[in-house]
Amino acid sequence: MERMPLGVSRLDRTIGGGAPAGSVVLLAGESGAGAREFCYTCAAMNGLARSDPEQFDLYYGDLGDRATLPEEVHYVSFTDERDAVHDEMGFVMDDELVDSGLAAVDFFELAAEYFQLTPVPTEWYAERTADITALGDRNDRSDVLEALGTYLTENAANSLVVIDSVTDLIAAADDRLDWSDLTVLLKGLARASHRWGGVILLLVNSELLGPTELGRLKEATDGTLLFEWESGGSERARTLVVEQFRGVLSRLEDEDIVRFETEIHDGGFDISNVRKIR
Repeated sequence: MERMPLGVSRLDRTIGGGAPAGSVVLLAGESGAGAREFCYTCAAMNGLARSDPEQFDLYYGDLGDRATLPEEVHYVSFTDERDAVHDEMGFVMDDELVDSGLAAVDFFELAAEYFQLTPVPTEWYAERTADITALGDRNDRSDVLEALGTYLTENAANSLVVIDSVTDLIAAADDRLDWSDLTVLLKGLARASHRWGGVILLLVNSELLGPTELGRLKEATDGTLLFEWESGGSERARTLVVEQFRGVLSRLEDEDIVRFETEIHDGGFDISNVRKIR
């Protein structure tokens, strides 16, 4: 099965070169446990492979034999501007890596659709007069899901897409945007993604979800990576647990590996130790 690199070299090597093409992967994390940094690293590193191959080789190394780089990298945000994401990445990773990596990343902002029926002043998220005028014709917050679906239909094929974040959609759920609408969209997304052949990453804060809600999200996707804090004595360590992953988990179980100790440094999110669990 063809693989697409996630941009975390030690993880990609462990799972055969990257995520299986056509996968929708849920990144569910506790606050600060590394899920967001994982997203940043995936986007920046795959972008870097296109914009500066020499620097990519320095940070990442060689691609796996079965790995194919995405044709495009897309970063979708519901609330943040590109500059805000860039600055946040700069707090985590080396500035040169961020600048070069994001140069090859297409950024798509859905703030207008997301905020249109909230008390947030229009001027805070719609800078152009045309945008403000167009918003007056909309009367359903489900427009945000429709806009997301349209963008993915047009851009997700053979691409890496980071969606930041599902948490924002959950926070907006009300009588106009039902929870079932979101889960049905994700199930349809998983179906379409298998044909598109890319990889879609869905970021979500697991602390804001109950077991039933998180379970529905897991059921609607091909894989779930859990980012957790693990306490040992007076220290806390970030860990990554591969809970389910179509085409990947069986390989890890054959090697008795399901949990990784992780760290965050100038090169972004990384695996610091492989934990074998028997």
